[in-house]
Amino acid sequence: MEERVESWLPHLLGFILPIITITGIYLGGWWSASGLLWALGIGPIIDLLSPEGIPTRKDNFSTIPWNMLLVGHSVAAIAAISVLMFRAQLDGLVMTTIAAAISVGLVSGVSGIINAHEQGHRKKGSLIWRMGRINLLWVMYMHFTTEHNHGHHRHYATELDPASSPKGRGLWTQIARTVPLQFMSAWKTHSDKGRTVLKNPILHGLLIQISFVSAIWFGLGVDAMLAFLLSAGFAIVLLEFVNYVQHYGLRVKEGGKATMMHSWESRKLWSRWTLMELPLHPAHHLKASEPMWGLRGQSGSPQLPHGYYVCFWLVVIPPLWKAIMDKRIP
Repeated sequence: MEERVESWLPHLLGFILPIITITGIYLGGWWSASGLLWALGIGPIIDLLSPEGIPTRKDNFSTIPWNMLLVGHSVAAIAAISVLMFRAQLDGLVMTTIAAAISVGLVSGVSGIINAHEQGHRKKGSLIWRMGRINLLWVMYMHFTTEHNHGHHRHYATELDPASSPKGRGLWTQIARTVPLQFMSAWKTHSDKGRTVLKNPILHGLLIQISFVSAIWFGLGVDAMLAFLLSAGFAIVLLEFVNYVQHYGLRVKEGGKATMMHSWESRKLWSRWTLMELPLHPAHHLKASEPMWGLRGQSGSPQLPHGYYVCFWLVVIPPLWKAIMDKRIP
């Protein structure tokens, strides 16, 4: 596989989704579905035709533009939710508003959660890390950083990790199991450290989320609240789709150690450039603190048959996904 000397500029392609989504919702009507059609209609076609490549970087490059990408996505997530609230107040919870909420859910999944994933691995208490915490509020998933950093990275590809699906389990079954189990695991992480019940940060996050939703309800109305919850719910589905794809069927043998062979990788440029290098997942597990610009392709790691956008449509039909993937499991 040819290595490409890449700058941060191709990652600007990730802003096409929030720009199209915000513009479409502002215009109103069925334009509100523009983000949905772009990401899940046109996106898979681009992804299918996209070449593959693994990155190298020039020596002594500046990391400032890379960090500004994260800031830009944080702003995009807030802007998308704001325009959704505007549209919900104006039109009520009609079909076009529901389409807008799903479109914003896509933005929240990328500019919110994927961004928060990158930010959550930065130094705790730093500005970037705190931005990640705020991004998780927009999707009602504030326990994610705790569970991902202290649970998933410790137990991935084992039965102890709720986010790692075994071979044969479908996406919808996985989502029904993993969402409550991850919350419980995050709670236990803090509880085991003596931060029980009222002292548990997971409870604090839950109360903040309830307060935020209540503020939307009383301040903007029930339609805005329901539109927000729908967007957050769809963003969570996207997160768990990603978790499912990244580790499906890969298991550490008893007594063994997780390696680059226990995460699926994709080198499709479209997925890499628009999803903050998330598809280079084996490299992320080798060194969780490595920022996205430091991730590289791992020779010999399991390869997905397509990029994430194409895999979305395979995964939502579990028999099709299993037929393709079960024979690829090392």
